[in-house]
Amino acid sequence: MALKDIPTVVTIPAGQSFADSLAQGLLDQSGGDPLKLSESLILLPSRRACRTLREAFLRITNGAPLLLPQMQPVGDVDADDIALLLAAEADAAEVLDMPPAISPLERQLLLAQTVLKFNPTQSFDQAVALALDLGRFLDEVQTEGKSFAALESLVPDEFALHWQKTIQFLKILTEHWPEILRTRGVIDVAERRNRLIAAQLRAWERHPPQHPVVAVGPTGASPAVHELLKLAGRLPQGLVVLPGLDRAMDEESWDKIGDDHPQQNLKALLAHFGVLRSSVGDWQLKKQPVINTARVRLLSEALRPAETTEQWRQLKTGDIPPQALDGFTRIDCDTPQEEADVIALMMRHALEFPAKTVALITPDRRLARRVSLSMRRWGIDIDDSGGQPLTEVSVGSWLMLVAEMAEEELAPVTLLSCLKHSVMAANMPPNELRQMVYQLDELVLRGPRPSSGFEGLREAVLKLPEEKPARAPLLAWLESIQAQANDFVALMAGKAPVPFRTLLDTHIRIAETLAATESKPGADRLWHAEAGDSASKFLTQLRAAAHTVPDLPPSNYVSLVGQLLKSVTVRKSYGAHPRVSIMGQIEARLYSADMVILGGLNEGTWPALPPHDPWMSRPMRRKFGLPSPERLVSIAAHDFVQAATAPEVVVTRALKVDGTPTVPARWLLRLDTVLQAIGMELPVRTGAQYRQWRRDMDTPAAITPVDRPHPAPPLAARPRKLSVTQIETWMRDPYQIYAKEVLKLYALDDVDAEAGGAERGTFIHAALETFIKTFPEQIPADAASQLLSFGRDALRDMRIPQEVEAFWWPRFERIAHEFVREETQWREAAQPHRTEVSGRYSFHTATGPFALTGKADRIDKFADGSFAIIDYKSGFVPKPADIRQGLSPQLPLEALMLQQNAFEGLQGRVSDLVYWRVTGSGQKPVERKTCIPKDMSIEDMVAEAASGLAALIEKFDDPSTPYFSQPRADAKPKFSDYDHLARVKEWGLAGEEEDAA
Repeated sequence: MALKDIPTVVTIPAGQSFADSLAQGLLDQSGGDPLKLSESLILLPSRRACRTLREAFLRITNGAPLLLPQMQPVGDVDADDIALLLAAEADAAEVLDMPPAISPLERQLLLAQTVLKFNPTQSFDQAVALALDLGRFLDEVQTEGKSFAALESLVPDEFALHWQKTIQFLKILTEHWPEILRTRGVIDVAERRNRLIAAQLRAWERHPPQHPVVAVGPTGASPAVHELLKLAGRLPQGLVVLPGLDRAMDEESWDKIGDDHPQQNLKALLAHFGVLRSSVGDWQLKKQPVINTARVRLLSEALRPAETTEQWRQLKTGDIPPQALDGFTRIDCDTPQEEADVIALMMRHALEFPAKTVALITPDRRLARRVSLSMRRWGIDIDDSGGQPLTEVSVGSWLMLVAEMAEEELAPVTLLSCLKHSVMAANMPPNELRQMVYQLDELVLRGPRPSSGFEGLREAVLKLPEEKPARAPLLAWLESIQAQANDFVALMAGKAPVPFRTLLDTHIRIAETLAATESKPGADRLWHAEAGDSASKFLTQLRAAAHTVPDLPPSNYVSLVGQLLKSVTVRKSYGAHPRVSIMGQIEARLYSADMVILGGLNEGTWPALPPHDPWMSRPMRRKFGLPSPERLVSIAAHDFVQAATAPEVVVTRALKVDGTPTVPARWLLRLDTVLQAIGMELPVRTGAQYRQWRRDMDTPAAITPVDRPHPAPPLAARPRKLSVTQIETWMRDPYQIYAKEVLKLYALDDVDAEAGGAERGTFIHAALETFIKTFPEQIPADAASQLLSFGRDALRDMRIPQEVEAFWWPRFERIAHEFVREETQWREAAQPHRTEVSGRYSFHTATGPFALTGKADRIDKFADGSFAIIDYKSGFVPKPADIRQGLSPQLPLEALMLQQNAFEGLQGRVSDLVYWRVTGSGQKPVERKTCIPKDMSIEDMVAEAASGLAALIEKFDDPSTPYFSQPRADAKPKFSDYDHLARVKEWGLAGEEEDAA
């Protein structure tokens, strides 16, 4: 039988389940003959579509045994099959000898090398990122059947200098890339596909298949695929099936369809076939399914070409039946998280109905991920066809953390992330490993960062007191970890370029070593299941292609590997719920479910904005012959229409994303406009119900406001020793004393804590103390230089980062010069006597002994033998009113201690209490302030401090006295480590209002 002159084309209308209708029609055509069905060849848009059609056959036959037709992706042509058809012809050898396709990974690395030759100033990892875009452009040009020789026709003078440079850069693809492929004996994937399709066309033209061939026309197919579809339709028993061809659209609108219209690609395909729209028939079924034709009519009207939207003015109530909105719901959520939770609720609710299937279709991968996580609330895993990047699954994140840990030379955050990873084992029992990591975290990595590498960690552990029980085990454990990981850490610490294969092999070996348990090798733990298998295959390919990567500085390795690992997608092959799916636009084509949820319908997400082309401007693309960027919008629009005509549809969107207001997808805006014209609106009642359910799930039935905490521990548990600074806390916020001294709760420093005000004060105090101890009698001529030197030493000893030091140092320079001037004046009356002197004053109360402790920054002696107690303040000094009221009793209490011989070797009269404010800012970088009020003597201050202390002790020695949290809003401390325990934010506002009243 000869080829037909014109292709046979039919359509499965929108509103019909495409896969089910296709499968049912094929079964009808077989007439119950199981062998006849197996003789057919079905060309489908993708491998996922083949899987969907297989599932449709199983669904229709209730899983009965069936000989299925041969199903093949339309562009996936087998060279051996073509060679068999051309066995007696010369073309057979050409097909069999066709070079293999280059692997995507090897191509990306080779293109990166070529990019580096054009611009040697960039790093290889940057070139790899650019090579990925360059490869996509190469695929697009070859897929469209264009020749790079046409670049010469783009006259550079017509374009801006930027585009002229780009054209010169693209000559990589004309002058260098073909030669690289030739020397390696490979060709590009798109080029090989085009050649195979061309061979398939020749084979079918010479030897037309006599068996049925059904080709499903994909939207947005390449010119080569268009030719294959056209020929398939001309075969003796061939036909092309189009999804959702709109045959009811008026001719004026059909003629004015633009690049962004859902029918644009089908219109172009029919034009290529030379087939009129009126000639396209229906896919034949013995029993036609019920279609909501009103819904199809509504969507067609809403998405009509922009040039004919003036016809909306003629719409009136009743033009479109209300049945158009049967089973159609719109839900506008406040945030993407609410949108994900509501979608998860709808999916979970759908599963309450036996055999009901539900699918989320969205191009928003973040939304898909959120829905997957929300569904785990009910222990449901979802088949997410989009999969996850390898870097977001366990084995990928482990590989990245090991590399980052080595690159950052065991920086605390990455080191802890690696040590606490689920894969980490280090050949130790899990309990012992957890204990070691916990102790390293608490004792070594809290606060300022230790020095880099294992030596820095060892040095930090050695600074722990020898009597610390964890000291010796930590040192031994660090030595064992160093023995396992030091090769990679040392390699990554270098600056000189290293062969990429060496870096990669060392990385893999260390990752396996640290993953090994006492009973299982690391390789067995890493390279299993879907993720491990994907990672293993990819790393094998990367090792094979390692020779294409130049020697790298270790600092570029992590970025390069991260880019490459992120390009690998991991998909689950089993374990997901059979009735719930999450799909992207491509995967959802031909798929059907009882309930379809279209998520992320915001402009810029669905449809996505036309991508920016870094290689050609729009005029250049048009002149070169590449399709318009709006072609992707047309495909997205067709996907939306096909999905939105399902029997039960929910469309969702978030009003704000990352705090920014969003714009509804253009299709929703058009729907709103058409519905308003006919007196209808999208149903929202169902959505309101789901949103309320979501709120009810996470909102308690009643909220009981918490009261200000007022714990009252027994007398035996109350503290009998406090420092002078704790006395102030005792008055301002007793709850802090309760948490620290009764509950024994101590705040941990942050991991890798940034140096802040406390560290700045410590550094200034240390420098001033060293200066006073070094020069207790005579201030040298170069005093400011000496003090600056002591400051440098203090910064070095504290390991303050250079960027922080650069901010602090100018202030300290001002402090140094001003302090020397103030100190010179001060020494005319007093002489330094002791610095950083600790004391303890014990006395008896009605309920037992009590001890007051303190450390004076500095005690100076006047000529008359009396003393001045000095306290350095690198921040604010206490207010005079607080000193008078006893709310800041530090210096008066230290004076009391001195008078009571609490400071060993010191006893006498105190004649001055002085704050030295050393901030380095303002008009007075250093300022001396006496804290003695004009109308009070020191004796009175000390006596009031003593009586106030006695009264405070007596008050809290009463077991009924509670340790309130911040009893006075006007006297609360500026900072507390325990506010979260006291739940201050829950009652603080109301409490402050009451106090203010």
